[in-house]
Amino acid sequence: MSDALTLDDLSVALRALRLLAVDFGHLPAPAVRVTTIWPDRLELDFHDDLAGFESWREALGIAPDAVTHGTQSAGRTRVLRMVTEYGGATLELVGYGHIPAPEQVGASA
Repeated sequence: MSDALTLDDLSVALRALRLLAVDFGHLPAPAVRVTTIWPDRLELDFHDDLAGFESWREALGIAPDAVTHGTQSAGRTRVLRMVTEYGGATLELVGYGHIPAPEQVGASA
């Protein structure tokens, strides 16, 4: 983008955040990301909190099959991701969870 964006240019994402705070203020707090790269996108990240991700998914009425699943960090981190529209913005929820090493799985038995 050649022209510098103003805070007002992020108003769609910020408005969606405001609506989410009003409508879902009782849900777990995510890490929030608004960026000039995608000014109409709001990202809510849940680090080591897949239950928080699930709470938001359910509250937003998103079907479980709309969630993509993957891994990162050489298979040590589970990643759940979904994208929907909310308040005129593109809303992306991302959940990260630790995957125990194989030797840790049997150790708790």
